[in-house]
Amino acid sequence: MRLQKYLAHHGIASRRAAEKMIAEGRVRLNGQVVTAFGVLVDPQNDCLEVDGQAVNAVPRLRYLLLYKPSGYICSAHDERGRRTVLDLLKGVEERVYPVGRLDYNTAGLLLLTNDGDLTYKLLHPSHEVTKTYVAEVTGVPDRAALDQLRRGIRLAEGMTAPAAVRLRRRSEDGAQLEIAIHEGRNRQVRRMLDAVGHPVRHLRRTKLAFLDLVGLKPGEWRELKPDEIQKLRAL
Repeated sequence: MRLQKYLAHHGIASRRAAEKMIAEGRVRLNGQVVTAFGVLVDPQNDCLEVDGQAVNAVPRLRYLLLYKPSGYICSAHDERGRRTVLDLLKGVEERVYPVGRLDYNTAGLLLLTNDGDLTYKLLHPSHEVTKTYVAEVTGVPDRAALDQLRRGIRLAEGMTAPAAVRLRRRSEDGAQLEIAIHEGRNRQVRRMLDAVGHPVRHLRRTKLAFLDLVGLKPGEWRELKPDEIQKLRAL
């Protein structure tokens, strides 16, 4: 793995900050100062130090539950200069990554971790991990529209799996729905509701499997408890 990527992967710094560390001569590989970015690191055999401190081969695993506000992207860096969810993780030194994504305008529960094995398992379609959303939509869906969502919606790439849907409340010009899916297609909930003629005004993910947002405000995060991590692994 390239040196700057290795440092980022182990939570030492972002890739850009790691390059700055290397350029400043703060990184040693097998006792020698390294100033070239393209140097490769062998985790099994090489000794890597930053500011005289050894970089452990195995990073500390972190499991964070974030209440993502709208107006943030689920990425480490944005070429357009928009705020990312990593900007909200003050005090987190390790490099963590979102488990799945919420689009820029969608708020709600986002899990971030540097446990690649768990991330892979949670995202794999065969495990059918449920994600629950609350959607404010234009108009009030009738029974036929709700039944369509429950049977599955034909999108450009094919039929969606059936969703669990209930009408929570209605108003003069709209309604609030709760919808649960286990797939992870791009902007899936928005596209499904567009397809039945009820565009989304506001969308928030409220649950991932058994995890919820209780006790958190938009922009806040907490560590997962050990029993929560075990339950996620058991999924």
